[in-house]
Amino acid sequence: MHPNSLRFVKGLVLTGPGQIEWRELEKPVALPGKALVKMKAASLNRRDEWIKEGKYPNIRYGAILGSDGSGVVEAVGQSPDESWLGKEVVINPNVNWGSDPEVQSKNYSILGMPVNGTFAEYCLVDVDRVQAKPAHLDILQAAALPLGGLTAYRALFRRGGLRAGQNVLVSGFGGGVAQFCFLFAQAAGANVYVTSGSDAKIARALKLGAKGAYNYKKEPNYNELWKTKGGFDLIIDSAGGDQINQFIKILKPSGKIVFYGATNGLPSRVDLYRMFWNHLTLQGTTMGNDQEFSEMLAFSEKHRIRPMVDSIRPFEKLPASFADILHPDKVGKIVFQV
Repeated sequence: MHPNSLRFVKGLVLTGPGQIEWRELEKPVALPGKALVKMKAASLNRRDEWIKEGKYPNIRYGAILGSDGSGVVEAVGQSPDESWLGKEVVINPNVNWGSDPEVQSKNYSILGMPVNGTFAEYCLVDVDRVQAKPAHLDILQAAALPLGGLTAYRALFRRGGLRAGQNVLVSGFGGGVAQFCFLFAQAAGANVYVTSGSDAKIARALKLGAKGAYNYKKEPNYNELWKTKGGFDLIIDSAGGDQINQFIKILKPSGKIVFYGATNGLPSRVDLYRMFWNHLTLQGTTMGNDQEFSEMLAFSEKHRIRPMVDSIRPFEKLPASFADILHPDKVGKIVFQV
């Protein structure tokens, strides 16, 4: 076990409503069952901005933000875990998923709030939270993978039941989870289509192999989607709102809509008539269990999936970059080199 020096390290802390700042914090000590990871890279999620804005449960001021990160294990708390020392790892952001693989426990949370997260020079986690970095990724790419990749993997495979040859529509191409849904579904042999409000993102998706792409600002009723091989087997969505009824119209019989967010709020109505007649499923999902995290990493390595990265920035630029999370031209993750 490597000794921990008594010194202070830098971390990005939520200090009040809408307020984040760098603070000098005491370097964590690896107690039994813990691993101390020297962070090499971290990436932003919309979740981080929502926490900053106070739009998230269990806000704790003084907590270090950040759910995504990768680094090198510098210290462990007990000898059985010494095999991790010096290894490049990604961190599983799940905290207390629980014993039921279908749904998280009442004590579940995500790294970065209220538990201290990855936006620091060091991150202390339970040793079972670290997993080997996929060999085909560099340490910066790996930092973009955990939260978005896990959410996408569960949405597609556990909740969506995705199979090769199916028609899949991913809404909001360019967002963190949506990019992984696109990449994973392609790797699984599906015919993948996307929607976006940006012509530039649509062009990017088509260049990456999308079978079709639709601008919802220009085609709000998705009229062209009726022509897509008889409709979709699976639609992955994060926006909710009244577009849900447009998606219901373009599903094949027995099709599914799997959604992991509701940024457009609640729909004013839901077309239940069409749903029961066509045996449709509207399925919610969030994050994924620990087994799925391992499966997601293995799937990514098997298919050599590389996260889409919008930009790589110095760690010091992290606070100012929160404003760029929802930038209309952003495709992929913003990654910071620690």
